[in-house]
Amino acid sequence: MTQITKPVVLCFSGHDPSGGAGIQADIETITSHQCHAANVITALTEQNTSNVKEMLPQSPEAIISQAQTILEDLPVKAIKIGLIGHEQIAKAISTILSENPTIPVVLDPILAAGGGASLSSNALIQSIIELLLPRTTILTPNSLEARQLTKSNDLQSSGIKLLELGCEYVLITGSHEQSTVVSNQLFHKRAVIETYNWDRLPHSYHGSGCTLASSIAALMAHDLKVETCVQEAQEYTWNSLHAAYQPGKGQHIPNRLFWMQEHV
Repeated sequence: MTQITKPVVLCFSGHDPSGGAGIQADIETITSHQCHAANVITALTEQNTSNVKEMLPQSPEAIISQAQTILEDLPVKAIKIGLIGHEQIAKAISTILSENPTIPVVLDPILAAGGGASLSSNALIQSIIELLLPRTTILTPNSLEARQLTKSNDLQSSGIKLLELGCEYVLITGSHEQSTVVSNQLFHKRAVIETYNWDRLPHSYHGSGCTLASSIAALMAHDLKVETCVQEAQEYTWNSLHAAYQPGKGQHIPNRLFWMQEHV
């Protein structure tokens, strides 16, 4: 038999029992891109498709130990960071990134749940800015998160400020803006280098940001250029949202395995 090899993506993400976001979203997305997902759970949550009720951050020491054990064994090609949950966990992840400086990093700065519940604190935001942004290859905030991280209402200024804080690339997504189309802006070298316009879909979605960031990470694990990863990841995410379904009473969940059903 021919040996199958798949690029490995290491994910630091929370667990979502509803299956819409977090580590399950990462696994489904990364698998869809023919990669292998290795996972470190940053926080357990009590949530459903409507909102997060409680977040239980895990031990920073355990997170470091788990990640180190994985990295000693698996040839990790990209790291994806999602829900962090506590400033001490940000410090733990920073330790892992400093030990592995050549691995590209995709950071989805999850500061609030889709239903509105806060998932951050001032201390966590400061830790993200000081410890993680300087080690981030591409940051993928939505427009609300970009403003919160930079304290600037102007998205152009926010994107440039995030580059100045250390990110190599910043992709600000525009689904939260009041616009007829969704405009996503990619920043690099102190400027907007690309604007992507997508048809606005009719629903609210649970796990769309996780899907986008994990898709970028998986494509980077295949050694594609960042700009190519960003373009293809947006297309994959849009298709996942277009095929989304509503299993509960809240938001729709992206159908990240839409590509399988096309062949059924």
